[in-house]
Amino acid sequence: MATLLQSSSRVLPLHQAPQARPTTVPGAYRAAARLLAVNGLYQGDFVPDAMNREMCIPHALRPMSIVAALKCVTTGDPHRTSLLADEAIAVLALRLEVDGEGPLFGGIFDLEAHVDSWGDVEGRTTESAVAVLEAAADANEVSA
Repeated sequence: MATLLQSSSRVLPLHQAPQARPTTVPGAYRAAARLLAVNGLYQGDFVPDAMNREMCIPHALRPMSIVAALKCVTTGDPHRTSLLADEAIAVLALRLEVDGEGPLFGGIFDLEAHVDSWGDVEGRTTESAVAVLEAAADANEVSA
């Protein structure tokens, strides 16, 4: 999330270095793991109070789902996607099983739903989500 500087008559976004966001799938997994370790895993939606009815905290600072974390680290917004986020979600979906099953369909929304279903399993902890993302990063680096 870019910080803003206030000029005399307008608000200017601070420069973000190109290295501020991950550029590889393993980098996205590691950044998402760090984000979840700080913010926490959220189950049931991308972020709590997604429509801002009760909270005024920026979405990028709230607990979030694994899918939201991957989107957030690549775009700065847990609701906005990127090609890198989609690739990371697709690769992760193929690694995860829910009730012994992989994803049923290969569309990005189906893959997102599969990753979210894994994260939404009752008793799933932030620590286990972080561990899976770190393991996925290691596995992806080895296979590359």
